Amino acid sequence: MESGEVPLAELLAKYEEGSKLLKVCESRLKDAELKIEKLKKAKDGSATFEAFESTRAE
Repeated sequence: MESGEVPLAELLAKYEEGSKLLKVCESRLKDAELKIEKLKKAKDGSATFEAFESTRAE
């Protein structure tokens, strides 16, 4: 890219492809996070599930 050997049209196509892949990956990650549940043990010894809370920046 910096050498100027790759045509601009090809660079733009690669950028667009990367943007689409990023959206797919973010969507899959969000779906996975929704499926994850955390097991929490209560004081009385019973177990409950609570939703996964992401700590990553949005």
